[in-house]
This record gives sequence, C-alpha cells and structure tokens, in this order.
Amino acid sequence: MKKGIHPEYGPAVIVCACGNKVETASTVSEMQVEICSACHPFYTGQKKIVDSAGRVDRFAKRFEVTKALQEEKRKRQEAKTKKKKKGKGKGK
Repeated sequence: MKKGIHPEYGPAVIVCACGNKVETASTVSEMQVEICSACHPFYTGQKKIVDSAGRVDRFAKRFEVTKALQEEKRKRQEAKTKKKKKGKGKGK
C-alpha cells in the first residue's frame, strides 16, 4: 500500500436510536444508526413494522393508485372490445 493516501483506521462507536452502543473499528470515529440488531424485529422476534419515514404508507398509497389505474384501463379495453364487436355485426 502507498503511504499517506489511506484514511486513518481506528476504534469507532456505533450508536443506535434505541441507545445500544457497539464498539468496532472504522475510518469514522462515531456513527449514528436508526436501527440495530438489538431493536430490529428480525433479530428480536417481535412483530412490528419498522417505518421510520412512512415508507409502508407511501407504498400502500402507490399500490392503491396503480390498482385503480389498472382497473380503469381494463374497463376501457372492455368497452373498446364491445364497440368493435357491435360494429362488425352492422356492416354485414
């Protein structure tokens, strides 16, 4: 490795929003995180939704809008199909 171009690597502390502290090594001396293994539902076994920024709600709203648009499109396609069937019968 070249000397003088690499950042300093040393002890670091990771602090979670729940208050848990983890000592490790990094180029940054302290890091703040929102969730860790002490409070994450996967590791704790608790059934709760971790939603720090309303992501679940935003996804649900997008899903509802998309579903409504797909329903409208399906109805328009059905209406077009019915018009085509009616038009073919009159011409003969």
